[in-house]
Amino acid sequence: MLLALDVGNTHTVIGVFDPAMRSDPTGGRSLGASRSSSSTTEELPDLRFHWRMATVADRTPDEHGVLLVDLLRFVGLDVRLEELQHQLTGIVVSSSVPSAMSALREMAHRWFPVPTVVLEPGIRTGMPILYDNPKEVGADRIANAVGAVDLFAPPLIVVDLGTATTFDVISAAGEYLGGAITPGIEISTNALFAEAAALRRVELVEPRHVIGKSTVESIQSGVIYGYAALVDGLCRRIMDDLGEATVVATGGLAHVIRPLSEVVDRHEPWLTLHGLRIVFERNAERHGAQTT
Repeated sequence: MLLALDVGNTHTVIGVFDPAMRSDPTGGRSLGASRSSSSTTEELPDLRFHWRMATVADRTPDEHGVLLVDLLRFVGLDVRLEELQHQLTGIVVSSSVPSAMSALREMAHRWFPVPTVVLEPGIRTGMPILYDNPKEVGADRIANAVGAVDLFAPPLIVVDLGTATTFDVISAAGEYLGGAITPGIEISTNALFAEAAALRRVELVEPRHVIGKSTVESIQSGVIYGYAALVDGLCRRIMDDLGEATVVATGGLAHVIRPLSEVVDRHEPWLTLHGLRIVFERNAERHGAQTT
């Protein structure tokens, strides 16, 4: 099994992949755990368990280790050191939080004595990066692009609704072309509440009316419908250059915007983890790991 971690500015996403489930998506659960809120989507039959939690940038290596061991123990994995070496094929990590990377590296080395791949410059992705400076592209954006091409036929636009809302564009030939970055929903609303003393925080759900009948509804309408319009408008402008493309939504707030979007075709909440799994497999041989 493979442990995948993506540490973002707001959320940390963790997944456990079991290759045996690719050919047996409904069975073969050697951990003895049934499907629950942490079971996989239909798109990813080998994603056995997954979690999304708040990022704490200053966690120590030991704190990261304790958190992961507790999660693995919770789903029935034997986390004794000698057993982990037999059950885990490796760890793959990406992070958009530079301050967290050294702690993650040390955690993997001390707590999990298995091959570790970090998605960073020099790692094989199998995807040409046609950016002026490929090293500037965030690891999560690369993972999203790699995962999307594996699941869906390009050309593609991947919309990741996280701390930032990012748009990543993949050509019909499977090349990473670039994209766009805007402030995310929570960044924008936090700024609104911080700067407008009379406004208060609201739940990010679709309001009853587009024309708000209260301050709460007015904020919800502006934020929710406004971001749906932003996604639709920017994707259409991209397609003016790219041509027709499949639009894939991911990220912690994709489930809020997707139902209101006119252009989003698919929703894959664990796309980044899937891309990380593929990156691990493409680099496993030089890290001494097995993928099956």
